[in-house]
Amino acid sequence: MLYSAMTTESSSQQQQTISQQQQENAANLVFGPDFEDIQFLSNAQVAAFLKVSARSAVDRDEELHDVYRKTVLYVDRYNTMTNPEKDDQELVGELDNLQDALSTFRKEREDDGEEMELHGSEVAALMNLVATDTLVEEAVALIPSLSRFPEAAIDEILDLIRSTMIRIVS
Repeated sequence: MLYSAMTTESSSQQQQTISQQQQENAANLVFGPDFEDIQFLSNAQVAAFLKVSARSAVDRDEELHDVYRKTVLYVDRYNTMTNPEKDDQELVGELDNLQDALSTFRKEREDDGEEMELHGSEVAALMNLVATDTLVEEAVALIPSLSRFPEAAIDEILDLIRSTMIRIVS
């Protein structure tokens, strides 16, 4: 009897987890409760934060943990918005400006006039693209939720990212 009750409870928990996973879908911008009220960050933003905290740890004579070092390696590997010749504050400023521009980007739907905006996860994913040569089709393939925007709007977004990347790397 006890085994049966445990199995039923476990089965109920599994069904609830499966149901929640079916409801969560990044392609449809449906996220679970863990993602409410958070800010999504790009690899470049994480790299900048980690760089500052690493300097702070060194100043305090603290050792960096292995997970920390691996995270730094990861974001540095995939961070396309970097320039060692630029001041950290200048880089952070450019990244903040890009994030603000993408976060405030609005387009009206042609069919019903409803205003569309980018979700925080889309903003971070777009900032991670190597946008200098990314085409609209590639952006939609990598970030399927962008398909709700017209191609011209996505191209406008990619142009915004390109111009920021040019300012950062040059």
